[in-house]
Amino acid sequence: MPVQDVIVVASFKAKEGKEQAALAELSALLDPTRQEVGCIQYDLHRSTDDPGVLVFYEVWKSRQDLEQHLAMPYLQALLGKVDELFAEAPQINLLEKLD
Repeated sequence: MPVQDVIVVASFKAKEGKEQAALAELSALLDPTRQEVGCIQYDLHRSTDDPGVLVFYEVWKSRQDLEQHLAMPYLQALLGKVDELFAEAPQINLLEKLD
């Protein structure tokens, strides 16, 4: 059985009035994350219905690569700002592709 990529959908809901700050913080993760060895895709999206909802769609080569990403200092710094910027805890979903 071939090894499948790890798919992640991570949703963030900015606090009212913190939408731009949240967008700036999440956008700052794009370049360094895309340079990580196991990163295949790392894209940030905004809801068309609610500009405070920001969603990452991520594809990683392996679970180990994802775990290394989660330990990166720039991601840990963001996690330290969750209470300040976001109305709720991020919703993280790991997915598998179905045929």
